Amino acid sequence: MSDIQTRTVPYDHAGTALEGWLASPAGDTPRPVVLLVHEWRGLGDHVRARAEQIAGWGWHGFAVDVFGAGVRPTTIEDCSANMMIYVNDRDLLRARLHAALDWIRAQPGVDGTRVAILGFCFGGLASMELARSGADIKLAASFHGNLSTRDPAEAQNIRCPVLACHGADDLLVTQDVVAGFEREMSDAGVDWTVVQFGGVMHSFTNPQANDPGFGTVYDAGADRRAFGLLRQYLDDVFA
Repeated sequence: MSDIQTRTVPYDHAGTALEGWLASPAGDTPRPVVLLVHEWRGLGDHVRARAEQIAGWGWHGFAVDVFGAGVRPTTIEDCSANMMIYVNDRDLLRARLHAALDWIRAQPGVDGTRVAILGFCFGGLASMELARSGADIKLAASFHGNLSTRDPAEAQNIRCPVLACHGADDLLVTQDVVAGFEREMSDAGVDWTVVQFGGVMHSFTNPQANDPGFGTVYDAGADRRAFGLLRQYLDDVFA
């Protein structure tokens, strides 16, 4: 990956300092971009590595910062409390995502007409909320994400295909939530795909997930297959 350029990028939303991370292929040719949204611990090593993976595919990978510069909770209690600010205030969450979208579209070398979003866990919720806001994006993807909604009717605003990859044994986002998401998407006429991996738990794409008692377990096979499917979707929507 020696031809990939990475940098920390400061931006802001309504006076709140945010600190994202951008991985880009070498060269000046305008390229599509994938926004990546972090888990409940904030922007960290996992999402940065995934941004580099996207850059290795030939597109920009922009790891966005929802929580704010320096806000990186560590304990389960702090992670939950911080995350719930945005779960309970979806308008604030959407505004933070649109700030990231506006920033990246203004950057040189970015094809702002071809933008997708991928989120992990909390970031999966964020990905779907950007789509539900009516944003002009090409794909919204969630990996082991929170698929809940404040209003199923808002799915009518979605303008892109939706992909959700989920662990069938996820204890944190249960099957009733997945079924509700499928009904929400179907009722709105969205182009949607839900893939479930049998025997797989929450956080299956994160190699640092190692707490079976809590319900988070990395699964290399599901990880590989989920990203293989994502690559197929991105090749299609960015064509």
